[in-house]
Amino acid sequence: MLRDIFLFKGKKDLEDLNIYCYPKEIINTNNKTLVNNIIKGHDQEKITDNEITPSSCETANHFKIDTPIAQYINDFNIYTSCINEEIIVGLIFEDEDNPYDYKEIFEELLCELLNNGNGYSFDEEMEIDNLLISMFIDLRRYGDEVVEKTPEIEHYFQRDAFFKVFLFGIDNSGKSSLVRLLKTGEFNENFFTPTRKFEIEYIEEYGGLLAIWDMPGQLGFRSRWLKGLQDSNILVYMLDIANQRRFEEAKKEFWNILNSNELDAVPLLILGNKSDLVKQSDAQLQNLREEVFNYFEFDRIKNRDWKFLFTSVKTNHNIESTVQTIFDLMAD
Repeated sequence: MLRDIFLFKGKKDLEDLNIYCYPKEIINTNNKTLVNNIIKGHDQEKITDNEITPSSCETANHFKIDTPIAQYINDFNIYTSCINEEIIVGLIFEDEDNPYDYKEIFEELLCELLNNGNGYSFDEEMEIDNLLISMFIDLRRYGDEVVEKTPEIEHYFQRDAFFKVFLFGIDNSGKSSLVRLLKTGEFNENFFTPTRKFEIEYIEEYGGLLAIWDMPGQLGFRSRWLKGLQDSNILVYMLDIANQRRFEEAKKEFWNILNSNELDAVPLLILGNKSDLVKQSDAQLQNLREEVFNYFEFDRIKNRDWKFLFTSVKTNHNIESTVQTIFDLMAD
């Protein structure tokens, strides 16, 4: 499975090298031996016939993309491609992975993102960040759905019992805490670090395997939600009902996703999380439910089965019902 992706810019001069990593800053300029070996690997392997310039990439903004090479350096399983002889894009895999399983998709993504668009600039840090995030999401999805056929999954689960659950919502709604609770059975009240990467967690429930895709909710990451949404069996939207000051923002992002035509008919579960902070009677909670429904205009939801649940990850309220409802919606 892909662990990290990185980019070296200005590789000819190590002193002025800029390094970008996602999701973890796994490499920096202090790793001189590692960085030098990665660069030297390309210098040694550079053969003109190995450069890939697919005809579909021939545009005015053409980038020359070298065939990726695999290296094992300092216990890192690395797969890298060189762009225009000065930029290196690299993937870091788990030790047991075969990087060449990703050769075609790696080349295709570089070609698509660099040469089939409206131009690309490596001078803008935001564009570099978007490149790495986009590639990471696509490569992880490819690994999850095509390459990663682990013996345990193949042994215990039939293909029709494998479900992709896409969990989304703005930051601080409790998404990662929910996944952590389902995975470990524990809630860590002191865990407040915002999620800055997306995670895929596998959870066995009711005889099926849920692959839960947990996307970061900060504003800068939301444009990437649609990439992760592809091929989902169910959407799970989490809302912090205790923070009404952010309802407008949460509503906008909710409908941005639901208005995507490609998501028609995909079932939806809406979780009104942090009900423990509301501290209301059943009657008051019912009134809040009506207020939330009216504000978010849930009556506009069409072309899909959907349900709403109040939850509290902190107190474990309705968490078992959440899992059961996920399976119920996918079975309808």
